[in-house]
Amino acid sequence: MSEEYFDRLVDTDRLEAYLTDTLGPANRYELEHHQEGHSNETIFVTWGEHELVVRRPPPGETAETAHDVLREYRVIDALSATPVPVASTVSACSDHDIIGSDFYVMERLSGDVLRTTVPDRFQNDAAREALGTELVDTLAAIHSVDPAAVGLSELGRPDGFTGRQVHRWRKQIEWARAVTADERAVETLTDVGEWLAANVPETTPSTLVHGDYKLDNVMYGPGDDPTIVGVFDWEMSTLGDPFTDLGWMLSYWWDPDDPAPPTATESLSNTFMDHPGYPTRQALIERYESATGFTYGNDRFYRALAVYKLAALGEMFFRRYLEGNSDDPMYPRMRDGVPQLAARAQRIIDGDEPL
Repeated sequence: MSEEYFDRLVDTDRLEAYLTDTLGPANRYELEHHQEGHSNETIFVTWGEHELVVRRPPPGETAETAHDVLREYRVIDALSATPVPVASTVSACSDHDIIGSDFYVMERLSGDVLRTTVPDRFQNDAAREALGTELVDTLAAIHSVDPAAVGLSELGRPDGFTGRQVHRWRKQIEWARAVTADERAVETLTDVGEWLAANVPETTPSTLVHGDYKLDNVMYGPGDDPTIVGVFDWEMSTLGDPFTDLGWMLSYWWDPDDPAPPTATESLSNTFMDHPGYPTRQALIERYESATGFTYGNDRFYRALAVYKLAALGEMFFRRYLEGNSDDPMYPRMRDGVPQLAARAQRIIDGDEPL
């Protein structure tokens, strides 16, 4: 990361003054830009004895409704008294004079986020099975929260949610294409969007929805038994169709006979769960259905929607790269990554990547 880009993310002196007002003075103040995520920016902060995380949107223009960190804060704060594991919140700030954007502060958790490798302590059949079941059990816990009981009854509009999801992501793609269309066209993405719009399920359950639930948005604690200690990245959370979360999680979960992920987006896809010992997608679905009482149907729609959403995110990332508003090395790869994702969504629709 360039020093110039970091300077766009945070005014170190003003953040120091804010933390002093919020937590009191500290004899140690250190900042580190955490670059594993690809959406909102994450900054690790050491403040005396406190290990903190600051979350803020990326600099520059963003698509409408994207990168809502104050929404993320509100949900995490509300879930602190539920079985859903989340970090402890510290404060939220909408004063752009501090670091140039909305931001919030939470406590930093300890453990492992599984991206490309798995800790040695989980390299046995029992731990591999538990790693998957813990993931789906935590999703079931999210979908079992009573939104009204935790003050989130106004978080979203469940009626018509699934159809609006298709429309929303089509609009995000249009926003990105205002810049990316000069570089290359992705006609398959248009075809997928039209199929999704014509195949929206008529009736669905309604729950709290995470919006980006997948393996590398949770943290497993440091013990030998895989236990999730925190669920992250709640910026797209709302009330709506829980199967959009399940389809999203399943689109990242690889079975042994699955094709390799698109080459340009390999960094977004863990494939180690295709090894022996991990539960299959079907096993995860059965466990989810048992925990929630829901029956998951329309799998082609939900997994195709998931990949379509990822392609939309990729197209937004590509626009940000073209405009010089990110130094994330993954963003320029979306020139090829988005067409590859669109092709995968079409394969799911065609039945060529079955459940």
